[in-house]
Amino acid sequence: MRAGGDAVAGETTGRTAVVPFRQFVLKVHSRCNLACTYCYIYAGPDRSWRTRPPAAPAATVRQTARRIAEHARTHRLRAVRIDLHGGEPLLTGPGPLLEQAAAIRAALPAGCAADFGVQTNGTLLTPEILDTLGAAGFRLGLSLDGGTPALNHRRVDHAGRPSWPAVSRAARLLRDRPGVFAGILCTIDVTADPAEVYGSLRALDPPMLDFLLPHANWSSPPPAAGRAPYGDWLCAVFDLWWDGGPGPRVRVFTEILGLLLGRPGSSEAVGLSPVVAVIVDTDGAIEQVDSLKSAYEGAAATGLDVFHHTFDQALAHPGMAARRTGRDGLGAQCRTCALVEVCGGGNYAHRYRADGSGFTNPSVYCADLERLIRHIAARLKTAVTPNWRHPHMT
Repeated sequence: MRAGGDAVAGETTGRTAVVPFRQFVLKVHSRCNLACTYCYIYAGPDRSWRTRPPAAPAATVRQTARRIAEHARTHRLRAVRIDLHGGEPLLTGPGPLLEQAAAIRAALPAGCAADFGVQTNGTLLTPEILDTLGAAGFRLGLSLDGGTPALNHRRVDHAGRPSWPAVSRAARLLRDRPGVFAGILCTIDVTADPAEVYGSLRALDPPMLDFLLPHANWSSPPPAAGRAPYGDWLCAVFDLWWDGGPGPRVRVFTEILGLLLGRPGSSEAVGLSPVVAVIVDTDGAIEQVDSLKSAYEGAAATGLDVFHHTFDQALAHPGMAARRTGRDGLGAQCRTCALVEVCGGGNYAHRYRADGSGFTNPSVYCADLERLIRHIAARLKTAVTPNWRHPHMT
């Protein structure tokens, strides 16, 4: 569904715990037909996209497929997740997406299945493209800021024209094909009414919603003031979701609920499970999750590529390792926090400070995460039993 995020418990090979990659995010197009005002890729500090080929060459796709298959064989994986991203992946048209899926499926060892997803802004989606990709087993996720024109005022094209007319058509197409609709990603705008945002998105009947904190850090703070404005916003949405009867799964809420109940996490936004996602850009470069590009130029780079390096070599890269060590990878303040097992320090990129401390800080959204986690814990406690007390809550 999104670039980076899945996490799992480790496997044991001999005496060493190994957590292989299971999600491969392939950049199939490095350009975008929108110019969203909050985009951390094209309006952020990292401009590496400018020097990369707009579309991934066929040779790069084939070599990436070989590397994925190699990794699957080495770790005896039964399934991998392949997310085709951009930029805007539909700028290639459906043909290259089908070719990439075919190359990966052909390379994978027997017994290893692949689930394919495309994350799109929806502006180029047509019934024909949707039918073609759906028939090939793809599921499509949609990026939206809400279900009305006004809520999507930040999502404009390069001439400043609104994307909503085209995106609303895409939303209707996906709603009519629930088997292909993966869900909606929504970057939070705290100036928008949370009830309006949630209600308008729920009306589109997505199977899943994921509310994303804007990528920010201590040296480039989020665009809102107050002690916990994003926490307050998310708490308002949580109450609507919790009290509103059957509706979409909201990933950040279900992740926190699961962690409070002792279930392993599967998100880079919260929890301590190691991230199992890796990026391959259009030139074959192996990179860490895109969110790091919001910190500084080259923050996501590893110096590795699919032509000269394996994904096991990427696992050993110091930057990857730093995001896979759980509590030990956190700063002192986070390690001693009562909420650490649930919060996990938040998104790694949100901890950055350009004063030499790097990523060893609490999240810039620390107060927001605490507000949300304690609120969800309180609602859960009331629902389960008046005598219930979570061991990490005081």
